[in-house]
Amino acid sequence: MSLPTALHAKEKLLRFGLIRREAGLIVAFLILALGMLAVVRLGFEIREDGTSAFDRWLLLALRTPGDPAVPAGPGWLLPVEIDISALGGVTALTLFTVTAVGYLLAVRRWTTAALLAAATISGGLLTTLLKSTFARARPTLVPHFVEVHSLSYPSGHATNSAVVFLTLGALLARAQNGRASRIYVLSVAMLFTILVGCSRVYNGVHWPTDVLAGWLIGGSWALVWWAVALRVDKHPMRQWEA
Repeated sequence: MSLPTALHAKEKLLRFGLIRREAGLIVAFLILALGMLAVVRLGFEIREDGTSAFDRWLLLALRTPGDPAVPAGPGWLLPVEIDISALGGVTALTLFTVTAVGYLLAVRRWTTAALLAAATISGGLLTTLLKSTFARARPTLVPHFVEVHSLSYPSGHATNSAVVFLTLGALLARAQNGRASRIYVLSVAMLFTILVGCSRVYNGVHWPTDVLAGWLIGGSWALVWWAVALRVDKHPMRQWEA
């Protein structure tokens, strides 16, 4: 292959990579837009009591028939669910994020650290905004097993755990060489997200639709920031990183 031909082929590959990153970013924003539209639609249906039948059915299904103060399942399950729920709290997620950002700064991954911090902070602000917009009260159908003070929709634990765990999972997966290891990392991130959301319903502090909305928002938000990370991965300033 002649030198001009090789250079032309390399230019085509670079152009294709740029187009792919641009397309990925556009797709991520489209998914976020659709996700937000679904959340808003669901939120207004909730305000019209359109999803109460499903919410009530699932909350009661997780309690002993005739005694909603007693959770369904073996006795060891409740303390486990309480512990899992704490993983999605502000304290735990802040520790996860600060630790991860500190590590990224230590290895001079400045851009990645900034993106992770921005994704986490913006996700928390979005959750607060949506909670105040819809102002849905916490469930009173069953007793709560953990103490809560904020509004219900969407679930902050479900949203923020999705943002933190899925964003961290995506970043860690990019650092893996093998396909199996990437799948494992992402699977663990998704498992943690699902467990935290389910624990909120089991503990009686959220309607199921609160958690579904939280997963939708958090997953879409993490996808957008993952796409942004791909987009800036080849930025000239990346040359200053280790």
